[in-house]
Amino acid sequence: MPAYRPPHISPSEITPKGIYLSRRNFIGAATAAGIGLTAGGKAWAAPLTAAPGPYKLNEKLTPKEAVTSYNNFYEFGVNKEDPAQNSGAFKTTPWSVKVEGMVGKPKEFGLDEILKMKLEERTYRMRCVEGWSMVIPWIGFPLSAILDQVEPLGSAKYVAFETVVRPEEMPAQGGLFQPLPWPYIEGLRLDEARHPLTILAVGLYGETLPNQNGAPIRLVVPWKYGFKGIKSIVKIKLVEKQPETTWKNSNAREYGFYSNVNPAVDHPRWSQATEQRIGEGGFFGTKRVDTLPFNGYGNEVASLYAGMDLKANY
Repeated sequence: MPAYRPPHISPSEITPKGIYLSRRNFIGAATAAGIGLTAGGKAWAAPLTAAPGPYKLNEKLTPKEAVTSYNNFYEFGVNKEDPAQNSGAFKTTPWSVKVEGMVGKPKEFGLDEILKMKLEERTYRMRCVEGWSMVIPWIGFPLSAILDQVEPLGSAKYVAFETVVRPEEMPAQGGLFQPLPWPYIEGLRLDEARHPLTILAVGLYGETLPNQNGAPIRLVVPWKYGFKGIKSIVKIKLVEKQPETTWKNSNAREYGFYSNVNPAVDHPRWSQATEQRIGEGGFFGTKRVDTLPFNGYGNEVASLYAGMDLKANY
């Protein structure tokens, strides 16, 4: 994919949106999420059963209304409220995920099979490169559960991901203004993908994923910045060389392949030393806290990067 830099986006769309959104707009989006309906009247989410998972934080959860109304999902628009407002027509059934590449047993997983995986509820901190963070109770399963079924070959070193392209249902994919090249693509090293913290999420707050949060299946890697969590996945491919990724292709100076949360490495346009915890410290969540290396998961994942220069490999 050729290098591509998105058109200029105003600061209100690339820094913590709570500072810029009006109270009226935020309440409107939160109310819609709270009653669980789209503009067409269809339910966004249905109850989803999961066993208690091994990871649970003793921290205050971000309100569900904020989690489901304050999102980055550029396929539906670049503003934080756009995904909740513009994703009502997005169809998540039928759905399947192809897993292919350097594997012994390539397979296409249907949504019914995916939802029959051993689902767990895991509460993770989530940190956005824009400076805001949330604490979210995800429902999902380790990515390794799918990788084990397809039997990666010894030559496989990385895992590439691809999201769906449906411009008729995802407005920003079909309009005159294209904020990013499509499809959205992401990647992990194989050892990162197989790490127990890395999950494929199919729900949150005890319900199936709402459209705006990446339905029906998305990646969650809690020690990395949020844009690594590719949404609405349709393809997973095991490869030998480091795969291309959407934001690195768009602006490599600002968005590296690894994108581990690191307070010592600033984004070129803002500090990463502190973060704005959404839903705490007032209506817009203006309370700021210190950013933790690897988003607080250093004990679990720092060994993956032993000997690496984390400033050069950002």
